[in-house]
Amino acid sequence: QTFLKSSSCPEVHGFLYAKEQGKKSWKKLYFVLRRSGLYCSNKGTSKEPRHLHFVADFSDSDVYGALSAKKLHGAPSDYGFCSPKCSSARDLKLFCADDEPTRTCWLTAVRLLKYGMQLYQNFLQPHQKQKSSPMFQRSISENSLVAMDFSGQKSRVIENPSEALSVAVEEGLSWRRKSCHRLSSHGSPSSSLSSVCSILHLAQPWFHSKLSRDEAQRVVFLLRDSQSNPKTFVLSLCYSQRVKHFQIVPVEDEGELFYSLDDGHTQFTDLIQLVDFYQLNRGVLPCRLKHHCAKVAL
Repeated sequence: QTFLKSSSCPEVHGFLYAKEQGKKSWKKLYFVLRRSGLYCSNKGTSKEPRHLHFVADFSDSDVYGALSAKKLHGAPSDYGFCSPKCSSARDLKLFCADDEPTRTCWLTAVRLLKYGMQLYQNFLQPHQKQKSSPMFQRSISENSLVAMDFSGQKSRVIENPSEALSVAVEEGLSWRRKSCHRLSSHGSPSSSLSSVCSILHLAQPWFHSKLSRDEAQRVVFLLRDSQSNPKTFVLSLCYSQRVKHFQIVPVEDEGELFYSLDDGHTQFTDLIQLVDFYQLNRGVLPCRLKHHCAKVAL
């Protein structure tokens, strides 16, 4: 926090064990980490310049945590770290801390010393962009798109977002009715428009016909046949890391068949219209439908 607020590297100091080069013994010394490098004090905890002895410069070397420092290097504990100056193991500068938080503190401080300025600039960059640019920016291609109404004799631009949404929904329903009519015209003479519309959902990526309840627990959202009632469907939805199942019940109104999630209060001519609606509106669901589980060939 000190570094991010002032961009100055905080001074870290404390006791560490250090292995003397060419020897197997370890010695507990008072170390001070500054911007110019790592120093140890030859007089207790004194940080006066005349008592500080230069130990390492991390500008041209990295720092690593040491595995099994106690077993491999005879360290007082397993919380060791090292700074290799060259490829030779004999020239390793080995240090050891009393516990893991102390070692983590020193490793983090050294890495802040090496890469701190770049981290600080990366931290400031998004904040500077937010101040210099508006909260929401659209690309040039998005700015060039407008909602159009082609239902009348002359086309017009739709400026009201609510009207644009309703026109888009109506166009989708119109396209669906045309698709149903086109499919029914190519079918047998006895096939009706409603029967063709009732099977359009079979081609949708979010419909999984013979999926069981247990298999549906692993998905984001999908529609499937009900195992308990063959005439109904089930919407399986993953929300807040929990999977919930909603029964889609067929409702008959004035001789026409509709589908509903809320006991007939909101009715849909087919499952595609139902999914489209709940992708835009939450309704009785805990959230809007966002990411469907596509069919995968096994």
